[in-house]
Amino acid sequence: MKKAIKILAAVIYLMFLPIIPALSQEIYKLELMWPPLSQLWQFDFPTGLTVDASGNFYIADTGNSRIQKFDSNGNFIATWGSQGSGDGQFSFHRGVGVNVSGNVYVADTENNRIQKFDTNGNFIAKWGSKGSGDGQFYFPFGVAADASGNLYVVDSWNHRIQKFDANGNFITKWGSYGSGGGQFWFPYGVSVDAFGNVYVVDTNNHRIQKFDTNGNLIAK
Repeated sequence: MKKAIKILAAVIYLMFLPIIPALSQEIYKLELMWPPLSQLWQFDFPTGLTVDASGNFYIADTGNSRIQKFDSNGNFIATWGSQGSGDGQFSFHRGVGVNVSGNVYVADTENNRIQKFDTNGNFIAKWGSKGSGDGQFYFPFGVAADASGNLYVVDSWNHRIQKFDANGNFITKWGSYGSGGGQFWFPYGVSVDAFGNVYVVDTNNHRIQKFDTNGNLIAK
């Protein structure tokens, strides 16, 4: 019986033997990509996105240490940034926001600062350092601007929101560690509506909190 099985296995092997080399020699060539793209662009761990008044959008391409700008149809316009701590460089930046004048603000997370650029990516200003004082940050994540040009920054590991004018001058702050109203636990994102209300993604408390422009709690 065992001898018969061995003979049968040998016969099957010999039947398929001519096919094996042919399979190993197959060559594949790309003929068509679907859907077709007018241009190829890539990201590495994108973490932030914002849109300006013209419909252009800016993406924090975090793993590539750069900002990428596209029109409303996804056509590439510009890119800027590299890894580092110099002006116009980033270290694991997370958030990006744009004001009514078209200036772009980047939460340069591991450099613990905010950088300001014009719409073409030209460096304008920066502010911040690591700490818990006014105008200091401990891993800023999100950033958003209101209709007046004021800027709101999620100072994540300080568990608070900081508010600045368009030039980076400190205005006010609110929040502390906890789960009560107006408190945060590693907040991540922030957005502002047309009425100036501020919405904060209170990440580890699994909720959204709503504030007025001065940081007074409205709802959660």
